[in-house]
Amino acid sequence: MLQRYTEHDIQPYYTRRSGESRLGQLVKLPDPDLPYPELLAAHKAAGGQFVLLGIAECIGPLANLGNPGAELGWQAFLQRFLNLQHSDTLASEQILLLGEIDCADLQQQAASLSNQHPQQLASLRQLCAELDQRVSNQLVPIFSAGLYPIVIGGGHNNAYPLLQALAAVSQQPVNCANLDPHADFRPLEGRHSGNGFSYASAAGYLGQYTVLGLDLHKNSVASLALLQQATGEYISYQHLAISQQLSYQQALDQLIERCCQGVAPIAIELDTDSIDTMPASALNYTGLSVEQASQYVFQLARLPRARYLHLAEAAPACHPAGLAAGLNQCGQVLATLVLAFMQGKAEQPPAI
Repeated sequence: MLQRYTEHDIQPYYTRRSGESRLGQLVKLPDPDLPYPELLAAHKAAGGQFVLLGIAECIGPLANLGNPGAELGWQAFLQRFLNLQHSDTLASEQILLLGEIDCADLQQQAASLSNQHPQQLASLRQLCAELDQRVSNQLVPIFSAGLYPIVIGGGHNNAYPLLQALAAVSQQPVNCANLDPHADFRPLEGRHSGNGFSYASAAGYLGQYTVLGLDLHKNSVASLALLQQATGEYISYQHLAISQQLSYQQALDQLIERCCQGVAPIAIELDTDSIDTMPASALNYTGLSVEQASQYVFQLARLPRARYLHLAEAAPACHPAGLAAGLNQCGQVLATLVLAFMQGKAEQPPAI
């Protein structure tokens, strides 16, 4: 259930230019013949750190009564990231562009269903559960190899299989930071993009969970009650941006302190609708800046126990000016966040 990329697959995403080196020319691609665990072990043995993995789906958002569009986030990222100029500040040999989760069949089935009809909505949620298993199956070997997966595209439903895989490999619940106006702690009513963390909590995969930038007016009473029952915490958008009871750095310091409790691995989750005017499944005009989102990723990535970055919900087609503008903006922002993660890991202090 994994489409491994070849040079042929990525050539359309970058432009060659005499005298210049683009990342698309330098990132490592998977050997098509090596068994999956051996492929990952070889990347690790050669000094590799990062594995880029895409999920081109909008099943989770549709199953959450939301809009399509998140299936194009991965494409937007590739078009920008692979065209970046290579520099000495980025060790391209550490990056394996693995490919994408093979979910075109599920996506095709979802496209024929309406989330406004109860039976079809139930089918969408079953498709989301099937996607969960495919994602988890591909992530377990990456974590087992000691590599850092960077997962891009699709809905925030994919947080659940990521946490499931990391908890299985580490054999303990995962501490998680989530930059998101939503807690994604909706009831266990069938899988969708709004309940990845409540499902992970119920299954024992989620440890200390803190949401940064949660908008008090974009979460139901029931969702916040479930979050509180699970001892989850949040630092609200209102607290940060309106009453300004905390500076952004103070909020990050609090978040990091909570994530570092105990010895659990740390997950870095980011819903792109946390970013002001970012084309996302839920376009937000009252979000944080790209710079603030990048600082969130960078500072958390410096933690030795931070094990992955997940960037969800980017939806280029939701840009008010159209798809081309959306691909451009989403691609730039996603590439910037990925580079922030890699820079954070490059500056990571030694584990104590």
